[in-house]
Amino acid sequence: MAEEWKHTVLLVIDMQKDLILPYSPAAVKGGEAIVPNVINAVEVARNRDIPIIWVVREHDSLGRDVESFRRHFYASDKTKLLVKGSPGAELVEGLEIKPHDYKLIKTRFSAFLNTNLHSYLQGAGIYKIVVCGVQTPNCIRQTVFDAVSLDYDEVTVIVDATAAATAEIHNANVVDMKNIGVATPTLEEWCHTNN
Repeated sequence: MAEEWKHTVLLVIDMQKDLILPYSPAAVKGGEAIVPNVINAVEVARNRDIPIIWVVREHDSLGRDVESFRRHFYASDKTKLLVKGSPGAELVEGLEIKPHDYKLIKTRFSAFLNTNLHSYLQGAGIYKIVVCGVQTPNCIRQTVFDAVSLDYDEVTVIVDATAAATAEIHNANVVDMKNIGVATPTLEEWCHTNN
C-alpha cells in the first residue's frame, strides 16, 4: 500500500438497486446520475490500495429492524425494500464487492450506529475517511457527522459521487458538512490529491 494512503478508507454507502434505480419507491432521484463517479472513485481507491468498505442496508422481510417511519414499506401488500438476499439489496451494475473488500450491514442512517465500523477502523489504523454514495442528507451526513464526533483526523465527501433528491438539498448539506471541517472535493480534485 502506498504510504500516503495507508491510513485512509473509502466508504461506499447504499449504492443498492432499491435506492438507486428509478423503478423503486425509495429511489434517490439524483442517485443514478452519480453511479459512474462512484465506479471511478472505487477504481481510484483500488489503484491506491485504499481499503473499500461497502456500507449497505439489509432488512428482514417483515421490516422488524427498520426505522418506524419506513415500516409502511413492509406492509403485506407492498414490495419489500432492501430485504437481505433480494435483488433490490444488491449493488447497482458496475459496482462489485471484491474478496479483499469489507461489507458492512447497517439498519440506520449512520454507518457507525450499532455496527462495528469504529472498532474495525481503529484496528486497521484508519483515521482518514472518504465517503461516496447516497443520500447526502441522511446516510452520508449522519455517517460523516459521527466520524467527526469520533475525532477521525480527516473526513472527506466526494461531492459529485454523492447525491440527494435535489441539487438544493445536496448543496445545503454539503455546506453544513464543510462548516464542521469536512473536505468536499469533486472526484477530479480527489483524484489529484496525494493523501
